[in-house]
Amino acid sequence: MNFSLNLNQASFSSNWKAGGINAFGFNTLFNYKANYKEGKNSWDNDVDLAFGFVNNSGLGYRKTIDRIYLDTKYGYEMSDHWSLFTSLNFLSQFSKGYQYTDDNQAHLISGVFAPAFITAALGFEYHPVEYFKVRIAPVAPRITIVSDPQRFVTTVGPEPYGVEPPDNVRFELGAQLMAEFDKQIFENVNLKWRYLMFANYETLEARRLDHRFDLDLIAKVGKYINVGLGGILLYDYDQDTEVQLSQVFSIGFL
Repeated sequence: MNFSLNLNQASFSSNWKAGGINAFGFNTLFNYKANYKEGKNSWDNDVDLAFGFVNNSGLGYRKTIDRIYLDTKYGYEMSDHWSLFTSLNFLSQFSKGYQYTDDNQAHLISGVFAPAFITAALGFEYHPVEYFKVRIAPVAPRITIVSDPQRFVTTVGPEPYGVEPPDNVRFELGAQLMAEFDKQIFENVNLKWRYLMFANYETLEARRLDHRFDLDLIAKVGKYINVGLGGILLYDYDQDTEVQLSQVFSIGFL
């Protein structure tokens, strides 16, 4: 289990001539793994949570990171490096998300269970070393949930996140590829990344493939202090035709 809490704060007197804005922010990360193995059978579970915000004077509260990822997987070992597996994972967020215009107007573009993705998978896992695994699932049904999608039509599009109002749910049958890496690359330096690809069999073309890459690099400075660099690269045609990027740098408690 890893838990990280990072804070940042700045304040200025009213006569501070260099200029500045009062601000307070934090982000927190929580990761928990519970893995079990007996003979050829294994059961792996992963909880990966992140949330953060910044509050700038005059601008108000704004999110900086928001992630809920839950994964459970059963595997049956076929050889030293290959297993048959079935899994279920969930991806969503904790709170509402807004897009801000130049005049600081907030427009709602996402929320709790808006969207949320539930993906089941059946296939094969390749694990050449303990810190690297690849799942290949030719059978991977996915459910996309958008609670009350009508509220996003004017800001996201006529089919928010691929769900057409008044429906709240979209079902897809496709294939999923997942690769995971988690290793101490240097003393007190951990590199963790996860790549997810989903291909819908009904719209099987290169521009309609979904890609998500999560990266976290954490260095411990002393026993409880860390420096962290994280980022997300996301391409989902149903959300945006361009690549989306998110990046966070933090120093705090681990």
